[in-house]
Amino acid sequence: MPSFKPAYLIHGDDHGRIGERRTRLRALAEAESGAQGVEILEGGDAAPENVANVLNAMTFALGRRFIVVDGAEGWKDKDVEPLVTALADMPPDTTIAFFGREDSRTKVSKRLLEAVKKAGGDVRAEESLKPWELPKWVVARAQEMQIVLEPEAAKALVQQVGDRQQRLLRELEKLALGSEPGAELDPAQVEELTAASAERKAWSLADALVAGDAEAATKLYLALRSQGERVPGLLYWMSTRVRVAHEVAQALEAGETPAQIKRSLRMPSRAADQLISDARRAGVDRLRQAIVEIAELELASRGGSSGAQSEDTAALRAIQAIAV
Repeated sequence: MPSFKPAYLIHGDDHGRIGERRTRLRALAEAESGAQGVEILEGGDAAPENVANVLNAMTFALGRRFIVVDGAEGWKDKDVEPLVTALADMPPDTTIAFFGREDSRTKVSKRLLEAVKKAGGDVRAEESLKPWELPKWVVARAQEMQIVLEPEAAKALVQQVGDRQQRLLRELEKLALGSEPGAELDPAQVEELTAASAERKAWSLADALVAGDAEAATKLYLALRSQGERVPGLLYWMSTRVRVAHEVAQALEAGETPAQIKRSLRMPSRAADQLISDARRAGVDRLRQAIVEIAELELASRGGSSGAQSEDTAALRAIQAIAV
């Protein structure tokens, strides 16, 4: 059974994480005392004086009593004095949890923070990180889950799933579940393990086009279609990758070094090296023609062509033409 402190204050500007903490606390409280043992105070009911009155009120509920208070970020120091007094003399078998969603202008009262601590409570700040701080944070969270991510692998994870800390934690949990304790994952493994199956295959299809591998591209296209992927969605991935490859080929032709180009690509190091190599081999002219082929295919898929061939036939012919 979990043990509960008399009071909690969860505050900060990471509103998603605060919402998760609130949901989890409420679930634990209902498991402990049932729904009837949890009181939710929000809106007008969450004024400090009213919260103090609720805290001091007699109750005949059996078991531990939980009070969840939203909106603590809007209180001033002078407004929380009745609540400070109530927290100094907490009723037995009672837990009160305050949630404050802060921003640049609105912060939780320091008097409330001090009062929660004096009551033997727990204060947690959930702060959003700056983009450049995320890889270091990912490395630390991975270590807590007994997996090893070097900085480049952590950057790959951020590039793959975005900068939301909750989403990054979920992906780290998946990586930990799918790896042996102490496993060290490189950027390519992170990309492979965190991308959705359909997305991985779509990128592989696009990469096969750039590499000129018609057989692999055809097999991947048919596999994706058989699992229900729509042609417009596949065309998006194909077009995106081919356009990036065309830009890389242009940069190479203009005299930029692979190292310079690599720094501008938002992808793991190994994948960037492969794309640069394939783009160099394909050349600017072939990649420009591939962009034209995909654009015409996109037009046909939207009914812009009067031809009788199906969209799959048109796609397969375009794949052959692009990969030659």
